[in-house]
Amino acid sequence: MTSGVALYVALAAIGGLAIGLLIGLWRAMALTRELALKDAELRSRAAAELERERMLALAGERLGTAFNQLADRQLQSHSDTFLKLARETLSVQTERAKGDLTAREQAIDGLVAPIREALARAERQMQELDKSRSETQGSISKQLESLAASQHALSAETRNLVNALRRPEVRGQWGEITLRRLVELAGMVEHCDFVTQSHQPTEDGAIRPDMVIHLPDARDLVVDVKTPLDAYLEATEAATEADRRVALERHATIVAGRIRELASKAYWSQFERSPEFVILFIPGDQFLSAAMAERPLLLDDALRQNIILATPTSLVALLKAVAYGWQQTALAQNAAEIRTSALQLYERLTTFASHLGNVGKSLGDSVRAFNASVGSLERMVLPSARRFTDLGVQPRQRLVPPKSVEELTRDVAAVDTPAPTSPTDGPH
Repeated sequence: MTSGVALYVALAAIGGLAIGLLIGLWRAMALTRELALKDAELRSRAAAELERERMLALAGERLGTAFNQLADRQLQSHSDTFLKLARETLSVQTERAKGDLTAREQAIDGLVAPIREALARAERQMQELDKSRSETQGSISKQLESLAASQHALSAETRNLVNALRRPEVRGQWGEITLRRLVELAGMVEHCDFVTQSHQPTEDGAIRPDMVIHLPDARDLVVDVKTPLDAYLEATEAATEADRRVALERHATIVAGRIRELASKAYWSQFERSPEFVILFIPGDQFLSAAMAERPLLLDDALRQNIILATPTSLVALLKAVAYGWQQTALAQNAAEIRTSALQLYERLTTFASHLGNVGKSLGDSVRAFNASVGSLERMVLPSARRFTDLGVQPRQRLVPPKSVEELTRDVAAVDTPAPTSPTDGPH
């Protein structure tokens, strides 16, 4: 039973394999036929492609020839058209360029015209400037000639001044004028705070200082002017430095001699109100500086001899101090006069207040008497007068009694502040 089943299974398997082989063989034959058909179809397509390519090549050759001919004709036509258009365009552009050129020329002329006018104006101005420069140069030349003439005249006047200052009397007058001018500038009025050319008799004869300045404290300052210029002028005109040094040394010696000469006059012993010194005025700071440069101890020597050296700078300062002292003295005198006037005014106000009090007292008595009269009128007279109206008397004007005075006079109050004392009164 089992072997039979196995045989049956084996036969079934062999039958199935045979059937499968038959089906595969049939499919292979079908594929072979289909392949032969596809091969034939491919051969026919290949032949058609070759024929098509040959036809395309032939058509290409014909088309190329025709295109070349057409291109030549079109190129010729386009060339003619282009040349024609180019000629027309060139003509139009030429005309337009001519118009633009004309417009640009006009525009350039419009731009250049102001420049041309400005250049013309500049040229005219340059010509005017040249003319003005010529005139100015001529004027400057004349002014330079005038300046040279003035300089020459100034040099001549300077030489004349130098020659004049070499004369002792001229130097003295110049020093006195300078002194007077300084005193006026300092505010010291002539014959009020100072006197010039004052004569003082002595046992040796009359001495004459150039100026006596009165001080506020009843003191006097004696001023004497010395103008040593000979050696100084020689030093300024010296040709060599050695000559200049010699002249300056002689100038310092002359100044020292003037100091000794003034000290010998002893003005402080001749003027009772003068301090024990005298002012030596030299009308130029440069003169004293040149002397002190040669003799540095010149100032000390002068002070030992009771001589104070002064130049315009230092003398103005001294005079300003004296003028200030006089101002303070005047202020003190004015204050004293104001004090005296205040005392007199106070005393007069006291007397006036007394009189005014008497007037007020009299007015008060009068007011009291008036009020008493009004009271008597109202009590004694008016009742009798009213009886006439009661009896039928018709007066044209009604009787109005006067009113009494109610405001009284005020008493003058006594001054509580103490009276100012006299300037001569001392402390209590």
